[in-house]
Amino acid sequence: MTDVSQAFAEIKRGAEEILLEDELLEKLKQGKPLKIKAGFDPTAPDLHLGHTVLINKLRQFQQLGHKVIFLIGDFTGLIGDPTGKNVTRKPLSKEDVLANAETYKEQVFKILDPEKTRVEFNSTWMEKLGADGMLKLAARQTVARMMERDDFKKRYANGQSIAIHEFMYPLVQGWDSVALESDVELGGTDQKFNLLMGRELQKSEGQRPQTVLMMPLLEGLDGVQKMSKSLGNYIGITDAPSEMFGKIMSISDDLMWRYYDLLSFRPIAEIEEFKQQIADGANPRDVKIALAKEIIARFHDEAAADAAHQEFINRFQKGAMPDEMPELTVETTDGEIAIANLLKEAGLVASTSEAMRMIKQGAAKIDGEKVVDNKVRIESGVTAIYQVGKRKFARVTTA
Repeated sequence: MTDVSQAFAEIKRGAEEILLEDELLEKLKQGKPLKIKAGFDPTAPDLHLGHTVLINKLRQFQQLGHKVIFLIGDFTGLIGDPTGKNVTRKPLSKEDVLANAETYKEQVFKILDPEKTRVEFNSTWMEKLGADGMLKLAARQTVARMMERDDFKKRYANGQSIAIHEFMYPLVQGWDSVALESDVELGGTDQKFNLLMGRELQKSEGQRPQTVLMMPLLEGLDGVQKMSKSLGNYIGITDAPSEMFGKIMSISDDLMWRYYDLLSFRPIAEIEEFKQQIADGANPRDVKIALAKEIIARFHDEAAADAAHQEFINRFQKGAMPDEMPELTVETTDGEIAIANLLKEAGLVASTSEAMRMIKQGAAKIDGEKVVDNKVRIESGVTAIYQVGKRKFARVTTA
């Protein structure tokens, strides 16, 4: 392992909070490889860049010589994580969970070293626990303690239902830490209650409590809400290179630095140099292109990154896309908006009838692609560059 102070600085990079820092430093000083755990419920078949914030941190621990455990929550996925939800999540079928889990295993090894990664499924120990064990686990906490969670508290205050099985989620996640005897657990800032539950249960089982390392939630393309498939503001790691490139280029210049901090593997000094270059007059678009190519190369390859870049240039050839354009948010109705209405609300046309006419003429584009159907509807939470004619552009986020 490298020098402890250097290792600690690398681990803290981008982290929102570590509980407790002194504990983690003491564990590192012992010079033994630590068990680093991060859990992912396979609720959808594909991961997005928001998920990779934690996986990137796992990679850092792995490079420092620690034992990484990629935990697939096939059991917790059947419950449904209530974190941040104002309604009870619909539990997935076991078939869906297992199918999604297989795709997760394939995708994470684009970042982690498969030879040094331990993949676990929490059904391994939870199914053995049985009904008797589940009842004993439920007896470890009170309803009052569970109601300390902000999401449960808000739902109760608003008269919204809370299903009994939802109380089991943090207990099961905490028991995962006991089963794995984890030294460190990673999670998003929204997972604080669940992560600390692991510490409590480990203490009660006579284990040394895990250190909790929380990473910030990555904002989606809209720059406001966290990246989410349900909101449509995501970049999937299985997206085609050209689609990935276009999405990254659509983010704001301010959001670009957030993506650099949480997604890039470049040294901090190099990122600071980029900032200085822009302060000295460099075009932010060039720095954004570097980010897009780095991420595409990670999940595809260098050739795909170069090809996506060239395709992007071809779409906006001869300076068709300006360096600056209006950025605005357009409200949707019931989660979507017709393309003609969006173009009007964005000020790119005077009326929906003009929008229809421009679409028919092939003069309307989304991220450089012609709109061929005036019945297209855009979901909320999507950010894209809209163009009408040769000179009218706007970066629009639907909400």
